[in-house]
Amino acid sequence: MIGRAIATLLLLLAGAGAAEARPVRVDGGLIEGTSLPSGVDAWLGVPFAAPPLRDLRWKPPQPVAPWRGTYHADRFAPECLQPLRSPRQNHYFGNEATSEDCLYLNIWAPKGARKKVPVVVWIYGGGFNIGSASMANYSGEPLANAGVIRVNIAYRVGALGFLAHPELSAESGYGGSGNYGLMDQIAALQWIQRNIARFGGDPANVTLVGQSAGSMSVALLQLSPEAKGLFQRAVGMSGSPFGRMLGPAPLDKAEAQGMALQKELGATSLADMRALPGDKVAAAMSPRDPIVLDGWVLTGTAEQTFAAGRQNDVPVLIGYTRDESFRPFGPISTLEMLAAAVRERFGDRADAILSAYAGEDPARAATDIARDSTVGLQMSQWAAAQARFGKAPAYAYLFTRRQPYAPGITFSDHDPATVGAYHTGDVPYWLRTRDALNLFRTTRIWEPGDTALEAEMSSALLSFARTGTPISPTIGRWPTFDLSRARLVWLGLESKVIDWPHFGDMDLFAGTAPLPRPIGSKPRD
Repeated sequence: MIGRAIATLLLLLAGAGAAEARPVRVDGGLIEGTSLPSGVDAWLGVPFAAPPLRDLRWKPPQPVAPWRGTYHADRFAPECLQPLRSPRQNHYFGNEATSEDCLYLNIWAPKGARKKVPVVVWIYGGGFNIGSASMANYSGEPLANAGVIRVNIAYRVGALGFLAHPELSAESGYGGSGNYGLMDQIAALQWIQRNIARFGGDPANVTLVGQSAGSMSVALLQLSPEAKGLFQRAVGMSGSPFGRMLGPAPLDKAEAQGMALQKELGATSLADMRALPGDKVAAAMSPRDPIVLDGWVLTGTAEQTFAAGRQNDVPVLIGYTRDESFRPFGPISTLEMLAAAVRERFGDRADAILSAYAGEDPARAATDIARDSTVGLQMSQWAAAQARFGKAPAYAYLFTRRQPYAPGITFSDHDPATVGAYHTGDVPYWLRTRDALNLFRTTRIWEPGDTALEAEMSSALLSFARTGTPISPTIGRWPTFDLSRARLVWLGLESKVIDWPHFGDMDLFAGTAPLPRPIGSKPRD
């Protein structure tokens, strides 16, 4: 709460004496924002759906209720109710208020924008369990100052956003349940289609951008028939449902998990669960697969949907960081330790994996194996599926910059000396939010190379949002991904185009079986 109070105070001080942004009529009524000193207009905490409370808990998002007068959209709404945030989320930005009443979005637009400006929509990560649309690292102000409209959307997380249950399936009207957080994302995109032109945005030029679970969300929206036509480009940073790590889970398995959560909560029915305090539900520990094959939002796995040609076929810009993994090894310093760890994890595939990856540096090999068996596999298979089954192009990158930490900086959950190009480390370069990492204390001593890398990456993102093709100062026009020679853009102090590291070797983690045959889907209205 202290961190949020400071951040709010800084926002208010920054806007002191500034004019209010022009009133805009949206679903529900008139809203008024604030004009920032940078020349960007902002509308913060704009409701896009009714509060998902009581009888609306675990239901698709409903329309907002109209209001009288003018809604003052000049401060961030609470983040969606979630368990205590992990220390990793709080190094730089402080805690935020939380609430089950959380379906709001934030809009930043170039001052006075009244033409068809490209729209860039951010979807936050957090393992579908935590996350915030208002974190300083995700601010839309810098890119809006570069000429696009930026929107951050909120969605329900944890058990409140991702829960299947037999009673929910019975009342849904389509025989399935779960994926309510994805429904929130779709509702926000529908709101954008209806309203963004009034802010100067082009509803026919919407780019989705997400990182980690946000990237997985972007890919899932590419799969969903409910999201068809709601976006024209997709950017995924470090996460996708390809590689069969994420699921989606079969409905019967997810419903059984929902029944286990009901038992943990001491409830006897869905009505009992809806009557419980939201924080009790958010704190429940029963394991769940967040994403469900519900037959409505999702009608097949990523592999099935692409193989059947049912995906939303849009250009994609996707990649990952050099030193991240969703399942890292412990410290490894010798080839013997590496071999033992790989054999324990991969069994009869270990020798082939060691042959492909092991070199003079066992720690480097362990990092590469842990990365490519998780996030690397997810992103390479996404690129391959787009190239194989789509008509729109794919572009790929590998982020390699280890950020320049200030002397003496330490963190409770990682060592700055060894963290490398970590998960989420690329985000402030894409979004031009590096200053957010020094908001409350100096944690980085940025170098000229970081400024140049930020320009390289953010220029590529802005170009992709405007035209569908990433173009940047050093690389120029990025190469289209091609299965006959898999290449990507190496993003670092010396950015360049290279062959995709270990692209073919990732088959060792996925097997070589063909993609499964597509399944049928329920007719839609």
